[in-house]
Amino acid sequence: MEVKIGVQHAPREIVLESGQSPEEVERAVAEALTGSTKLLTLVDEHGRKVLVPAERLAYVELGEPAPRKVGFGAL
Repeated sequence: MEVKIGVQHAPREIVLESGQSPEEVERAVAEALTGSTKLLTLVDEHGRKVLVPAERLAYVELGEPAPRKVGFGAL
């Protein structure tokens, strides 16, 4: 699943492919926003952790990854 995270005062968003379910990601975001944890912690497909301070979260977008196009075919 593709996760896009907007961070306040950062020019680019964080994009990662996560093996977590949408419910797990949503639960982690909710816990960070309610103040029960200070960091939003997500794990990508390669096992790397992404940590974002909860007070810096601007938005979190959950969705399926778009298939990558290969080749030089006509549009």
